[in-house]
Amino acid sequence: MAGASSPVSHVRVLVGLVAGAALGSFLNWYLMGSGNEEWIAALKWVVRNLTKPIGQIFLNLLFMAIIPLVFASLAVGVTRLGGTANVGRVGAKTLAYFIITTAFAAVIGLCFVNLIRPGDRVPEEQRQQLIDKYRGESKIEAKGKFDIDTLTNVVPRNPLEAFLKKDMLAVIFTSILVGIALTRIAPDRAKLVTEFLEGVNQITDFIIRLAMSLAPIAVFALIFSTTAELGYQVLLALGAFVGTVLAGLAVHQFVVLPILVATLGGMNPLIFFAKIQNVMLTAFSTSSSSATLPAAMQCAENELNVPAPISKFVLPLSASMNHNGTALFEGVTVMFLAQVFNVNLTLPDQLLVLLMCVLTATGMAGVPGGSLPLIGLILTMFGVPAEAIFLVLGVDRLLDMCRTTVNVTADMTTALFVARTERDIMPATAGG
Repeated sequence: MAGASSPVSHVRVLVGLVAGAALGSFLNWYLMGSGNEEWIAALKWVVRNLTKPIGQIFLNLLFMAIIPLVFASLAVGVTRLGGTANVGRVGAKTLAYFIITTAFAAVIGLCFVNLIRPGDRVPEEQRQQLIDKYRGESKIEAKGKFDIDTLTNVVPRNPLEAFLKKDMLAVIFTSILVGIALTRIAPDRAKLVTEFLEGVNQITDFIIRLAMSLAPIAVFALIFSTTAELGYQVLLALGAFVGTVLAGLAVHQFVVLPILVATLGGMNPLIFFAKIQNVMLTAFSTSSSSATLPAAMQCAENELNVPAPISKFVLPLSASMNHNGTALFEGVTVMFLAQVFNVNLTLPDQLLVLLMCVLTATGMAGVPGGSLPLIGLILTMFGVPAEAIFLVLGVDRLLDMCRTTVNVTADMTTALFVARTERDIMPATAGG
C-alpha cells in the first residue's frame, strides 16, 4: 500500500525497533529492580524530555497531512470513475469488486482479532499505566460510539467544522459528494479543481514521506519510551498482534482470492499464482502498489491475456483504490489498540469500524505510512488516543510488505474478473 521505500530503510527501521526495545527493556528491568532512585529519575528524564518529544514530533507530522489526504484522495478517486467512455459499466463493476473484496478482507481481520485478542496479552498493570498516561487525550468513555447521531452527522451542516473536529464520516461524505459534483459540472471548471486536489495529494504525499524518512529514529524513540516505562511484556502482545495480522492476510491471500479467481476469473488458481509470482515479489520488495503497477500491467496483458484497454483502466484504478490487505490491517490494529485500552467495541461499533476500514482503504492514495494516521483518526472515534499507533509503528514495515502483496494480488484478480465479464472486448476467458 505504502509508497516505495528502499530495503535499507526497512533494515534501519528494524534496527531501530530492536535496539529501542532491547535497550528500553534492559533499563526497565535493571534500574527499576535496583531501587536506585537517582538512576530511575535520570531514565524518566530522558524519556520525558528526549525520546517522547522525538516520537511525538513524528506522529504530529503524520497527522498534519491526513485530513487533506483523505479529502483529496477520495474526491479525485470518485472523479476518475467518470473519466472514460466505459466507466458506466466497467467502472461500476470494478468499484463493486473493490468494495466487496475489501469488505471480505476487513471481516477476516475482525474475526481473527476477536478470536485471538492480542491486546489482552498486555498485563493489567502496564495496561493501566497506558490508560492513565493518555486519559486526557483518550476520553475512555468513547464519545464516538455508534448510535443514531452517528448516521445523521454523516451529512455535516458545516464541512469546515467537520474537518476541524476530524469527523471522519463527515469528511468522507463531503469528499465523495465533491467528487460526484466534479463529474457533473463543466469539464473546464472541473479540471481546475481536480488539478488542485491532485496537487494537494502530492503535497500530503511529500509530508508523509518526509515523516517516514524519520521513521528509524522515531521507532527507536517510541519503542524505547514504551519499554523503558512498561517493560518487555508489551512486546509479547505486539508479537501476538503481528501473528494475527499475518494469519488474516494469509487466509485472504491463499483462500479467498483463489476462490474468486476460480469462480469469477475462470482460471485455475495454481496457474494464476504461477503467472503473477514476479508481480507478487515486486510488491513484497517495494511495499508499493504504484511501483508495482508497470509489472502488473505487463503481466496482466502478456500472461493473463487481459486486453490492454481493460488493463490500462482497471489496474491504475486498483493501485490507488483497491487495498484489501490495508483494510484488514486497519481493522486488526483498531481492535488491538481498543483491547489494550480496555475499550469494549460492541457489534454495531465493529460494523462502523468495518465501514471505516473499507472506505479509507478504498479511497486512500498509495503513500508511505498513509494507513497509520488514518488508523489514528478511526481510534479517536471510539475514545482510544490516536497516539496509541506508536505501539505498532515499529512492526509496520514488515506488515506493509505483506499487506502490499495482498493488495496487488487482489488488483490482478480484479483485472481478470473484469476482462472475463467484458465479452464484447474479450470474447474468450482469459487464461486456463
